[in-house]
Amino acid sequence: MDIGDRLPELSLEDQAGEKVALSTIGEGPLVVYFYPKDDTPGCTNEAKDFTALAPEFAAAGASVVGISRDSVAKHAKFVAKHDLGVRLLSDEDGSACEAFGTWVEKSLYGRKYMGIERATFLFDAQGALVQAWRRVRVKGHAAAVLDAVKTL
Repeated sequence: MDIGDRLPELSLEDQAGEKVALSTIGEGPLVVYFYPKDDTPGCTNEAKDFTALAPEFAAAGASVVGISRDSVAKHAKFVAKHDLGVRLLSDEDGSACEAFGTWVEKSLYGRKYMGIERATFLFDAQGALVQAWRRVRVKGHAAAVLDAVKTL
């Protein structure tokens, strides 16, 4: 996705099993963050960071959703276990990852495999991409995204 691109028309199920169209989430800016896997250290810290800042995102008029290829049931357990305050969407078929370009070749200990690139996308209230973060490092990331939201 490039700056200025429109929010893809996608509907995914959240951790409660509710079908949600990305374009209907909130009325202000939308933060969509992709993460590899529920209940792993980096992904847990990222979700907790977005949860801790959820009141500030809401005060700025922004909505935040996380997307991974985990199932609705795994999302529900993840949210309950860590008392998360962000909506998580299940992309089991990979359609959102494809639309956002986050399904990429990765390498671990020399082994190549396909997986989700940790990435975040900020859309303005009109649904245009205004900022994207690729190959995200978790520490301080949620705060940096909040700072960007406050400039809109």
